[in-house]
Amino acid sequence: MCGLLGLICATEADAASARDAVASALRCQRHRGPDETDTWADAEVVYGFNRLAFIDLEHSHQPLVWGPPEEPTRYTLNFNGEVYNYLELRAELAEKFGTSFNTDGDGEAVVAAYHHLGAEAVTKLRGMFAFMIWDARERVVFGARDPFGIKPLYYCGGPGGVAFSSEKKSLLELSGTLGVPERLDRTALQHYLVLQYVPEPESLHTGVRRVESGTSFRVAPGGQVEFTRYWNPRFVNKPVHGAVEAAALHERIADVLRDSVTKHMISDPEVTVGAFLSGGIDSTATAALAKECNPNLIAFTTGFEREGYSEVDVAAESAAAIGVEHVIRTVSVHEMMEALPLIVWYLDDPVADPALVPLWFIAREARKHVKAVLSGEGADELFGGYTIYHEPISLAPFEKVPGGVRRLLGEVSKKIPEGTRGKDLLRRGALPLEQRYYGNARNFRDDQLRAVLRTYTEGVGFTDVTAPWYELSRGWDPVSRMQHVDLYTWLRGDILVKADKVTMANSLELRVPFLDTEVFQIASSIPLDQKLAGGTTKYALRKALATIIPPHVLNRRKLGFPVPIRHWLRNEMHDWARGIVTDSATGELLDKQAVLALLEEHKSGQRDRSRQIWALLVFMLWHGIFVEHRIKPDVPEPAYPVKL
Repeated sequence: MCGLLGLICATEADAASARDAVASALRCQRHRGPDETDTWADAEVVYGFNRLAFIDLEHSHQPLVWGPPEEPTRYTLNFNGEVYNYLELRAELAEKFGTSFNTDGDGEAVVAAYHHLGAEAVTKLRGMFAFMIWDARERVVFGARDPFGIKPLYYCGGPGGVAFSSEKKSLLELSGTLGVPERLDRTALQHYLVLQYVPEPESLHTGVRRVESGTSFRVAPGGQVEFTRYWNPRFVNKPVHGAVEAAALHERIADVLRDSVTKHMISDPEVTVGAFLSGGIDSTATAALAKECNPNLIAFTTGFEREGYSEVDVAAESAAAIGVEHVIRTVSVHEMMEALPLIVWYLDDPVADPALVPLWFIAREARKHVKAVLSGEGADELFGGYTIYHEPISLAPFEKVPGGVRRLLGEVSKKIPEGTRGKDLLRRGALPLEQRYYGNARNFRDDQLRAVLRTYTEGVGFTDVTAPWYELSRGWDPVSRMQHVDLYTWLRGDILVKADKVTMANSLELRVPFLDTEVFQIASSIPLDQKLAGGTTKYALRKALATIIPPHVLNRRKLGFPVPIRHWLRNEMHDWARGIVTDSATGELLDKQAVLALLEEHKSGQRDRSRQIWALLVFMLWHGIFVEHRIKPDVPEPAYPVKL
């Protein structure tokens, strides 16, 4: 696990001075790997890395040089991640090809698989990863990012070459070397304000993009990057007939989850793995299964003092029931305000999810005890856990209405006053799925966005992001289509970004056993009546976990991770928020008076504008840090390894 940085220079002359530039650019991502830092260079390629070590602490250094006996230095690997099936992969390569290994780490299995299998090797990897392999004979870099996008990978190309990095900040440091100007991407800004995150492959800088999840790439010095999508998930929904088949499905789910958690607990004996624990079934299941592997498991929970905005009591009951040590970190409103600029710096691009702030605090607390944690991200997307997935059922009557009449109902909904009961149901019912659902997030509608965004552009909207995925899911049932869209929008744009960024900010590795290709293979086969049944969500998962998690959690209503910003922005946070708006130099992009009007409307209690306000505040802080360079967070030195 590390923060990687790789520069493929346009010419050998460019490479001569690039090593110092790469070493300097590594410093702003030192939190991703405080155990070891180094650079490596060939005639046209420069690698840098910051390592957070988990497996083979003594020998698996990076960059890793490897090759067959006749060409032992042919490949050089720069690797960020964990491959959980690397022992099986090593055994397979040894049996089929007689491959011998010099380390006990997973990185060597990656590069050896590439040598023998070529680009197909990436489909053999079970885990989270982003990597680059330099082939000195062919003079080409091959790389890939994991299927779900758990580990980040940015890239930036210009006259000086192309660079890849775990953090966008490092690429901005190299913008002069690459010859790429730093310009704000106004289309990405419009997408952000609607979706609450910047969708892949965009970033808020026009010159920096992201390698998409489930994608590999090739690039030669002086050449263009060529991308190939190697993972194309499908929800197939195999019917389940009768109680016996249903019970068999539930057993398969429990078995594959237990196997995945076991593999995700892998580390050297001196490295401790803990678990995040909320009041929900996903994290509770992860912690309960992890306890089977580690009897001394420590679980970590965060919450707030405000009633109705904390799952600490439920999590504590769960921790006691499954028998794990429990650490709780309560976050105050003042801590939220003080920490936010620093967290935005770590994020690279704005994410308007308030839950990432308390997550940052519990990650910092967890790092005092462990080096890695398991968490329950991805269960909702794979098993049908969001309440919004019930919407196609509630809107089913509209599907029987002729198209012309549905459009008329949509026009009628526009004339109904805001806040009137049934207005939004009528408006959404008049729209086909592709136009009404853009992932598990709802923020600004077009008419609202025009009022605050001076650079608003007609024709730029969420369908830019969702249309390709809807095209691939044509003919599926509507819930499966929503899950598929969420895999490529909300999951990889919000959930996994915040999970990676705020944990790695604290030199803590987060592992997500639900986001495993073997788990997906089972989850994607679940029929609709095993996802949504009895008025609940994740029905099959709940049945599978019935003997694993405590009864008080099993059928508990999904709370999510609510943060009381709705209340705080009316009270404790109001003056702070107003100060962010008035100090911001975003007047060419945003109508600041309209933003202040939203804030006052929210304070008066007329409307709940908290999510819209929060998205604007986070962007203004981001702009103050990365564009104006007016806000300079005090970035601490990273947390160093726990002495075990």
